[in-house]
Amino acid sequence: MRIIGLGVDLAEIERVERLLAAYPRFATRCFTDHERAYAEGFARPARRYAARFAGKEAVMKSLGVGWRRIRWTDIEITGGGPPRVRLFGTARARADMLGVADVLVTITHTDETAMVMAIAVGEHQS
Repeated sequence: MRIIGLGVDLAEIERVERLLAAYPRFATRCFTDHERAYAEGFARPARRYAARFAGKEAVMKSLGVGWRRIRWTDIEITGGGPPRVRLFGTARARADMLGVADVLVTITHTDETAMVMAIAVGEHQS
């Protein structure tokens, strides 16, 4: 496999908590049903939401675009085991155009922040 793109992002958990409280549509606008169900299963859902928000940004960066070109819900970061990326719609189209076979992610948290690194990989070219 070859690396096509790399992205990293950091999200403040408290900021995401404030967004969730102030803007009820934030969760449905930015997160898939699966992501919302996963996050809401924890005592502090904002921690998981922040990780998924940072993950989406990191994936966009690994694909060489920003949130104005890809819908938030076109990227899904799974939970309940090693995190995986699922791409839909505009994100899937961009990945296909670049020859991305998979996007690998790793997530880490502190009490204040969530950080995600994403690596878009494709088939090895000879």
